[in-house]
Amino acid sequence: MSIAGTINKIKSQLPKEVTLVAVSKTKPNEAILEAYNNGQLVFGENKVQELVQKYEGLPKDIEWHLIGHLQSNKVKYIAPFVQLIHAVDSFKLLLEINKQGKKNNRIINCLLQVKIAKEESKFGLDFDEAEFIFNEAKNLRSLHIIGFMGMATFTNDQKQLKEEFTALSDFFIEQQAVNPQLSVLSMGMSGDYPLAIEHGSNMIRVGSTIFGERNYN
Repeated sequence: MSIAGTINKIKSQLPKEVTLVAVSKTKPNEAILEAYNNGQLVFGENKVQELVQKYEGLPKDIEWHLIGHLQSNKVKYIAPFVQLIHAVDSFKLLLEINKQGKKNNRIINCLLQVKIAKEESKFGLDFDEAEFIFNEAKNLRSLHIIGFMGMATFTNDQKQLKEEFTALSDFFIEQQAVNPQLSVLSMGMSGDYPLAIEHGSNMIRVGSTIFGERNYN
């Protein structure tokens, strides 16, 4: 199926409150334009350099999300245009985002990344750290924390996935009760997004299902 056909199929099955982030890392501009010309405006990239290049070469009404691990020294490159930073996992990083937001006269939207997966390789805060950092960040004027992001374990074990998604969803609901500005729960990728949506996700990050397998050469 074509990129456009796949996007139409996914969108037709999504509840209206769920945002589809098309993960375009390693994919050429032509593939992104095919999705864009079919009405997809939200794209996610993992690497800062690739994100900047694509921003410069593609239509300016695209909403770019940085979904990969972000180093503080690279925030300045994306601060002028990024719409959402998904994977904030330290207060130090928030301070830099705030600094660069101020320099660019913008308020930058962010998600705190909470570690729900069992894999050691995954980044993220535990629930106590996320709550502490969220509260500490309330005085930072050039960013908004609008929700949380989590990556589940790479497994076919539905029970485990369900437990991980439920844990983050419960945390989100609990925090939202006291902080109504929280609006985004980003969980679910190509292999597990239907289950993530069942457990409260309202933003999914889908790459290989739309664009095919990635080319890392």
